[in-house]
Amino acid sequence: MAAGMVPAIGMGIASFVARNKFSAPEREAGKASFVLGLCFISEGAIPFAAKDPLRVIPACIAGGAVTGALSMLVGAKLMAPHGGIFVLLIPNAITPALLYLGAIVVGSLITGLGYAFIKRGAAQVAVAS
Repeated sequence: MAAGMVPAIGMGIASFVARNKFSAPEREAGKASFVLGLCFISEGAIPFAAKDPLRVIPACIAGGAVTGALSMLVGAKLMAPHGGIFVLLIPNAITPALLYLGAIVVGSLITGLGYAFIKRGAAQVAVAS
Protein backbone atom coordinates (compact mmCIF):
# COMPACT_ATOMS: atom_id res chain seq x y z
CA MET A 1 0.00 0.00 0.00
CA ALA A 2 2.87 2.40 0.70
CA ALA A 3 3.94 2.50 -2.94
CA GLY A 4 0.61 4.05 -3.97
CA MET A 5 1.61 7.33 -2.36
CA VAL A 6 4.97 7.55 -4.09
CA PRO A 7 4.12 8.76 -7.64
CA ALA A 8 2.15 11.81 -6.55
CA ILE A 9 4.58 12.77 -3.78
CA GLY A 10 7.51 12.21 -6.14
CA MET A 11 6.07 14.53 -8.79
CA GLY A 12 5.64 17.18 -6.11
CA ILE A 13 9.26 16.76 -5.06
CA ALA A 14 10.48 16.92 -8.68
CA SER A 15 8.56 20.13 -9.37
CA PHE A 16 10.12 21.71 -6.29
CA VAL A 17 13.70 20.48 -6.80
CA ALA A 18 13.91 21.22 -10.55
CA ARG A 19 11.75 24.35 -10.69
CA ASN A 20 13.50 25.64 -13.79
CA LYS A 21 12.41 22.56 -15.76
CA PHE A 22 8.71 23.07 -14.96
CA SER A 23 6.33 25.79 -16.13
CA ALA A 24 4.42 27.83 -13.54
CA PRO A 25 1.22 25.74 -13.99
CA GLU A 26 3.26 22.54 -13.65
CA ARG A 27 4.83 23.82 -10.43
CA GLU A 28 1.34 24.52 -9.07
CA ALA A 29 0.23 21.04 -10.15
CA GLY A 30 3.28 19.67 -8.33
CA LYS A 31 2.15 21.30 -5.08
CA ALA A 32 -1.31 19.78 -5.46
CA SER A 33 0.19 16.43 -6.39
CA PHE A 34 2.31 16.41 -3.23
CA VAL A 35 -0.71 17.02 -1.00
CA LEU A 36 -2.78 14.44 -2.88
CA GLY A 37 0.01 11.91 -2.46
CA LEU A 38 0.08 12.47 1.29
CA CYS A 39 -3.64 11.65 1.26
CA PHE A 40 -2.93 8.43 -0.72
CA ILE A 41 -4.46 9.83 -3.89
CA SER A 42 -2.11 8.73 -6.68
CA GLU A 43 -4.01 10.59 -9.38
CA GLY A 44 -1.94 13.71 -8.74
CA ALA A 45 0.76 12.16 -10.91
CA ILE A 46 -1.54 11.63 -13.93
CA PRO A 47 -1.06 15.06 -15.55
CA PHE A 48 2.71 14.59 -15.40
CA ALA A 49 2.51 11.05 -16.79
CA ALA A 50 0.17 12.15 -19.58
CA LYS A 51 2.56 14.91 -20.66
CA ASP A 52 5.85 12.99 -20.35
CA PRO A 53 5.12 9.25 -20.03
CA LEU A 54 8.53 7.99 -21.15
CA ARG A 55 10.21 9.69 -18.19
CA VAL A 56 7.50 9.87 -15.52
CA ILE A 57 6.39 6.25 -15.61
CA PRO A 58 9.88 4.70 -15.16
CA ALA A 59 10.63 7.14 -12.32
CA CYS A 60 7.36 6.20 -10.62
CA ILE A 61 7.99 2.49 -11.13
CA ALA A 62 11.47 2.73 -9.61
CA GLY A 63 10.32 4.65 -6.54
CA GLY A 64 7.24 2.50 -6.05
CA ALA A 65 9.22 -0.73 -6.37
CA VAL A 66 11.77 0.41 -3.79
CA THR A 67 9.00 1.50 -1.43
CA GLY A 68 7.20 -1.81 -1.80
CA ALA A 69 10.39 -3.79 -1.28
CA LEU A 70 11.40 -1.77 1.79
CA SER A 71 7.96 -2.01 3.38
CA MET A 72 8.00 -5.78 2.84
CA LEU A 73 11.56 -6.03 4.14
CA VAL A 74 10.65 -4.34 7.43
CA GLY A 75 7.44 -6.35 7.72
CA ALA A 76 5.17 -3.29 7.65
CA LYS A 77 1.49 -3.91 8.22
CA LEU A 78 -1.24 -1.41 7.39
CA MET A 79 -4.56 -2.20 9.05
CA ALA A 80 -6.53 0.49 7.18
CA PRO A 81 -7.28 0.06 3.48
CA HIS A 82 -6.71 3.75 2.70
CA GLY A 83 -6.00 7.06 4.38
CA GLY A 84 -2.50 8.25 3.57
CA ILE A 85 -0.50 9.77 6.38
CA PHE A 86 -3.67 10.33 8.39
CA VAL A 87 -3.63 6.63 9.30
CA LEU A 88 -0.56 7.40 11.41
CA LEU A 89 -2.94 9.09 13.87
CA ILE A 90 -4.71 5.78 14.58
CA PRO A 91 -2.85 3.82 17.28
CA ASN A 92 -1.31 0.58 15.94
CA ALA A 93 -2.86 1.00 12.49
CA ILE A 94 0.63 0.84 10.96
CA THR A 95 3.41 -1.29 12.37
CA PRO A 96 6.28 -0.40 12.40
CA ALA A 97 5.10 3.14 11.66
CA LEU A 98 8.46 4.90 11.35
CA LEU A 99 9.94 2.28 9.05
CA TYR A 100 6.78 2.32 6.92
CA LEU A 101 7.03 6.11 6.68
CA GLY A 102 10.75 5.80 5.91
CA ALA A 103 9.99 3.47 3.00
CA ILE A 104 7.58 6.06 1.58
CA VAL A 105 10.14 8.84 1.98
CA VAL A 106 12.91 6.84 0.28
CA GLY A 107 10.70 5.82 -2.65
CA SER A 108 9.31 9.33 -3.06
CA LEU A 109 12.82 10.76 -3.14
CA ILE A 110 13.88 8.20 -5.74
CA THR A 111 10.88 9.10 -7.91
CA GLY A 112 11.18 12.85 -7.41
CA LEU A 113 14.92 13.19 -7.76
CA GLY A 114 15.02 10.63 -10.56
CA TYR A 115 12.41 12.49 -12.58
CA ALA A 116 14.00 15.86 -11.80
CA PHE A 117 17.26 14.50 -13.22
CA ILE A 118 15.84 12.98 -16.42
CA LYS A 119 13.18 15.61 -17.19
CA ARG A 120 13.99 17.81 -20.13
CA GLY A 121 13.77 21.54 -19.55
CA ALA A 122 11.74 23.91 -21.71
CA ALA A 123 14.85 24.93 -23.70
CA GLN A 124 15.70 21.29 -24.46
CA VAL A 125 12.15 20.59 -25.61
CA ALA A 126 12.18 23.65 -27.91
CA VAL A 127 15.48 22.60 -29.52
CA ALA A 128 14.29 19.02 -30.05
CA SER A 129 11.04 20.15 -31.71
